Amino acid sequence: MPMKKILMIVGDFVEDYEVMVPFQMLTMAGHNVDAVCPGKKAGEKVRTAIHDFEGDQTYSEKSGHGFTLNATFDKVQPQNYDALVIPGGRAPEYLRLNEKVIAAVQHFARANKPIAAICHGAQLLAAANVIEGKTISAYPAVKPEVLRAGAKWGEANNTFTNAHVDGNFVTAAAWPAHPEWIRKFLEVLGTKITL
Repeated sequence: MPMKKILMIVGDFVEDYEVMVPFQMLTMAGHNVDAVCPGKKAGEKVRTAIHDFEGDQTYSEKSGHGFTLNATFDKVQPQNYDALVIPGGRAPEYLRLNEKVIAAVQHFARANKPIAAICHGAQLLAAANVIEGKTISAYPAVKPEVLRAGAKWGEANNTFTNAHVDGNFVTAAAWPAHPEWIRKFLEVLGTKITL
């Protein structure tokens, strides 16, 4: 299996599990993951938030860990990457205002490169106008944006453990879907794991 070079776009208050776990799992599978944040350099950290489902009308939020970036956003060139990962949390809400972030997302979509987005990560896909006609899952609060962008809604099951694949897009509603979301993303990447 050839190693893939994967770009992960994050920001302050990215969801803790949705940045840490995919970064670690993809690295463990033998891929090179560059985690970047606009306005920050390699070695700097982004603050994370832990979102949990505790019976309230929406998720709760607690302070998470600091996540150390290993690449500098201003130095990366999307054309040098094989795939894109967009974690959720609150970061996509403001990252979608960054024209360079939107251009990067559009590059991956136009080039038909694998794109994995989870939770609020679909806000970047909708803002980049790249999901028309695709089945896209996200945290339920993002459904109006996904539909307005012309996508079909990929319903989450009642435990948020499922993921949807439509062409090069692999999406899921929240971190409980990590096992299926990452497995399906690895399949789209062409990664074979044998036991």
